[in-house]
Amino acid sequence: MISSILLAAAATTVPATPEWNPTVGIIISVSCLVALLLTSFTKSPKVGPKLPVLPVTLPGFIAAMCFGHIVGIGIVLGLTNLGGI
Repeated sequence: MISSILLAAAATTVPATPEWNPTVGIIISVSCLVALLLTSFTKSPKVGPKLPVLPVTLPGFIAAMCFGHIVGIGIVLGLTNLGGI
């Protein structure tokens, strides 16, 4: 009984989310690249194995990709609420 009331209340307050399209992919890709560029400028110790092509370590690369996806999803949801996507 209570869970059905909560589900009904949550269904009316959840904003619409966009389906995947190339614009969403481009936004998330660009935010990941920006996060990766910012990771290369950190002054923290470079701990872990280095990647052969990039000047970052494997843990730094994974952290940058995670952070880039989080920021990209925030941008996509914000633009969706503004009506931009």
